[in-house]
Amino acid sequence: MSSSIEQIKKPIEKELELFEQQFRQSMKTKVPLLDTIMTYIVKRKGKQIRPIFVLYSASLFGDINARTFRGASLVELLHTATLVHDDVVDESYKRRGFFSINALWKNKIAVLVGDFLLSKGLLLSIRNKDYDMLEIVSTAVEEMSEGELLQLERAKFMNATEEVYFEIIRKKTASLIASCCQIGAASTQSDPIILEKMRHFGELIGLAFQIRDDLFDFGENKSGKPAGLDIKEKKLTLPIIYAMSQAPNQETKDIRKVIKGNLPDAKKMNLVVDFIKKHNGIQYATQKMNEFRSQAFDILDSLNANPIHKKQLNLLVNFVIDRNV
Repeated sequence: MSSSIEQIKKPIEKELELFEQQFRQSMKTKVPLLDTIMTYIVKRKGKQIRPIFVLYSASLFGDINARTFRGASLVELLHTATLVHDDVVDESYKRRGFFSINALWKNKIAVLVGDFLLSKGLLLSIRNKDYDMLEIVSTAVEEMSEGELLQLERAKFMNATEEVYFEIIRKKTASLIASCCQIGAASTQSDPIILEKMRHFGELIGLAFQIRDDLFDFGENKSGKPAGLDIKEKKLTLPIIYAMSQAPNQETKDIRKVIKGNLPDAKKMNLVVDFIKKHNGIQYATQKMNEFRSQAFDILDSLNANPIHKKQLNLLVNFVIDRNV
């Protein structure tokens, strides 16, 4: 039976609480409208997966400290900024069941809020001379932007290969989790070999995490992501890409037409799912997801680190990958 997020958080409960207080403090502002929006953002935070990765990655090699908290805040500030901007770009009015910033306060304010969060993160690092952390997160934000643009370009041409798909998700999703693990480790450790191992560890988890998200498109889940959304948005995910690479040419042409066409959503979904199942797309994606998880565990096992927190990190990885939410 997999552990609940509460069980996973238990050993660092006090530290997470302290992080929360500091994070709220870092978002304070004297502009009343901005303060209202910041309060709204803090209230609707998710499961704190990213700060938990930062804190556990730090505690593998030493005690969680002020630099660890700043690293976790930096990741959250920059990540929240990208989400606020993403909702504007995607014209999305809901996020995790809550109204998005652009839905409540319109696009212009949402873009400015994203800019504000970004500058808060930059200043937090610069004022404390955490230049190494700033470089780690800035690299992740650069990669996330490149990944999004690469995905938009490829979706338009409907010609993503498996190689391009992995490049997209490595940049778009995995780079952020990689930065959490690297930043956490950098707050208690300076060995470049260990920092690179932690970055790679986080990247592998991010790849597995995204494949899990792809699989949500084809089955029951409680994630709030409607089944068939990727198909509707013409996003090429691993199960589809693999099935297309295995199917005869004519079948692949036909399914491309179905994805691009104007059939009712339910009918389109059924045709695509049948095609993917016929050519083992779901099975293949699940296998790839588990391969990445296993590689991540190999890295974790190779580290000379705190065994209790190693075990908690192990549970966290399984929670993130086996989730149905």
